[in-house]
Amino acid sequence: MTDTDGHTSGENTPGAPKPGGPKPGGPKPGGSKPGSPKPGGGPKPHPVATHVTTVTPALAAPSDPSKFGRVDDDGTAWVRTADGERQIGSWQAGDAAEGLAHFGRRYDDLSTEIALLEARLTAGSGDAKKTKAAAEALAETLPTAAVIGDLDALAERLQLVVEHSETAAAVARHEKEAERAAHTARKKELAAEAEQIGTESTQWKHAGDRLREILDEWKTIRGVDRKVDDALWKRYSKARENFNRRRGAHFADLDRERGAAKTRKEELVAQAEALSSSTEWGPTAAAFRDLLTEWKAAGRAPRDADDALWKNFKAAQDVFFAARNAAASERDAEFEANAVAKEELLQKYAGIDPGADLDAARASLRDLQEKWDALGKVPRDKMQELEGKLRAIEKSVRDAVDAQWRRTDPEALARAAQFRERVEQFEEQAAKASAAGKEKDAERAREQAQQWREWADAAEGAVGEL
Repeated sequence: MTDTDGHTSGENTPGAPKPGGPKPGGPKPGGSKPGSPKPGGGPKPHPVATHVTTVTPALAAPSDPSKFGRVDDDGTAWVRTADGERQIGSWQAGDAAEGLAHFGRRYDDLSTEIALLEARLTAGSGDAKKTKAAAEALAETLPTAAVIGDLDALAERLQLVVEHSETAAAVARHEKEAERAAHTARKKELAAEAEQIGTESTQWKHAGDRLREILDEWKTIRGVDRKVDDALWKRYSKARENFNRRRGAHFADLDRERGAAKTRKEELVAQAEALSSSTEWGPTAAAFRDLLTEWKAAGRAPRDADDALWKNFKAAQDVFFAARNAAASERDAEFEANAVAKEELLQKYAGIDPGADLDAARASLRDLQEKWDALGKVPRDKMQELEGKLRAIEKSVRDAVDAQWRRTDPEALARAAQFRERVEQFEEQAAKASAAGKEKDAERAREQAQQWREWADAAEGAVGEL
């Protein structure tokens, strides 16, 4: 700007021409004619602060600089404000109209810069304190700004920005305090949860995962007062150490228990292997059931050892039960063969006819009974049928003997004595079978003894009635 003494000042003042420029109305040396624009375009606008470029202000229509100032024919530029008219600089790059437009554009640039501050404040972006400082800095430049436009309006806008920035800063402080309180409360909750896990939880896997999740969330929570944060961190750290200590003690106890279980299961495997060759099927099967009960009560050994020990224990079981099953299959085959042989005996002696020849029938029955007893046991599901058929033959002979006995009274006493002998014979058979553990054979002999006893009693009774 040119002062009253004719010296050029305001070299860095927005909108001021550079020193040494062309005189009003005179051509620029080596340049274009008067009134022509400068090569490369007009003067660059005032740069906008880069820290607010992300906020897009509402663009106002270009202002009319002629309402707020003028450029004289000699290039002197003036602006009018509520305080009066003041000179802002000198325009030597063209005619007065071009100078007026130039200073008007400089005003629009300044207005746009203020609009950026307004938009940033409205959007709530950035730091309210920085916005206020920028507005105050711009307000300080208005009295010397080399622009033509409604500077009073710009001053009012900047004042509103400053006032609203103070309010926004207060709101920001409140929000920051509320956020700090919320973050502090959240860390307190996490610390309390960690303490509960550290002292109570026995779900080691889940609890350990949860403590890691708490730590991950903890790292994302910021803005807590340092002293408070340090105290809360100590609570969390202590809780985690307590949990790790309890978990370590638990697994140490578990290792000891598994070691004891391993020793006990090794003993059970040895017992099972010793029993695997036994042929006492019933007692040994019961012993294996007892060993299995002890196995379950012993608890788990270390995984690899437990699997190997169980494999050995089960192998010993399999050896015994495979042998028992083979013996059972052999026995079943023997019983089936006995059943077939008894069916053949029944068919062979089906022709016994006590009515035709009682003595021959009785002899055949004795022969049948001896062969029957010699054949041994049959399958359980066929026993009743076969025994029933035999009993039917015995009954037919018994009924015939009883009828003959009743017809031959002189011989009744002798027959009664014979019947008593038969009773004694079957009772001896029953005693021998019982001593040998063959209770079914003993029971059958007792039944036959009882039948002969009834016949003897009947014979003796008949003799007494004569």
